[in-house]
Amino acid sequence: MARSEGDSWDLASSVGATATMVAVGRAIASAEEHGLIDDPWAAPLVRAVGIEAFTMMVDGKIDIAEVAPEAAAQVKSNIDEMAVRTRFFDDYFIAAGESGIRQAVILAAGLDSRAYRLPWADGTVVYEVDQPDVVEFKTRTLADLGASPTAERRTVPIDLREDWPTAMRAAGLDPNRPTAWCAEGLLIYLPPEAQDRLFDNIHALSAPGSTVATEFVPGLRDFDPEQARASTDAFTRLGLDMDMPSLIYHGERQSAADYLAGKGWQMTGVPRTELFARYGLPRPEFGDRDVLGEIVYLSGTLP
Repeated sequence: MARSEGDSWDLASSVGATATMVAVGRAIASAEEHGLIDDPWAAPLVRAVGIEAFTMMVDGKIDIAEVAPEAAAQVKSNIDEMAVRTRFFDDYFIAAGESGIRQAVILAAGLDSRAYRLPWADGTVVYEVDQPDVVEFKTRTLADLGASPTAERRTVPIDLREDWPTAMRAAGLDPNRPTAWCAEGLLIYLPPEAQDRLFDNIHALSAPGSTVATEFVPGLRDFDPEQARASTDAFTRLGLDMDMPSLIYHGERQSAADYLAGKGWQMTGVPRTELFARYGLPRPEFGDRDVLGEIVYLSGTLP
């Protein structure tokens, strides 16, 4: 289903299903021998959502190499990318804690389980922001699984298109203390002007010493929806009703690094291929299926 103004979703539909897909990637990557990540809650959360193909994937009952052999290398690279992407943001939060930051915010948290699995510094408060139904589902499911947060977890059940800064303050966020912000896998689902507004709000809520981590997807500039559909046809063969090109906003937009640098943030970026090398994984093999281009993972600090 194509995006529309004010649209909503759960974890089995529209943008919400992509959060479940990402959790599938984390679950499979957690079982890989490279040991880059360990997310014990990813697979149980995927099973709880109940999308049959995704459940079969995390349970090892579907072999993509058999379903779509021409996409096998791409899928392997996608799983590896989920490992390095997750590790990048894990390392970011751990470093923020080591620097003394005790407020962490995960925007569009989806099925992210970092509040339950990272070794947070004592006294850290982790804020998770997402749509109310998404927040309620994850909270209830993890409680039923017996999971306990490893930091103080505060949920902020609100759509990011609404006045989430006011909701953050009401939940206890102190704009006068440094905050570690994370916008992982979020920006492609925002129109360019909404992306800028997101970072305007982050900047307004950030005390000196705050940090931010996100990514820049250069392929959005020349994104070809039909090429993208061809590159994700394995979804159809798995029985998944997910038209990824209709869920994202493409076209011209500023890199978050440039936008935040203009507000005084000191930003750095690591291209995806370099991140693979940093973590000791082979160069990704996407070929002509690499419709999003060489993603750059960004982090920065407000001096």
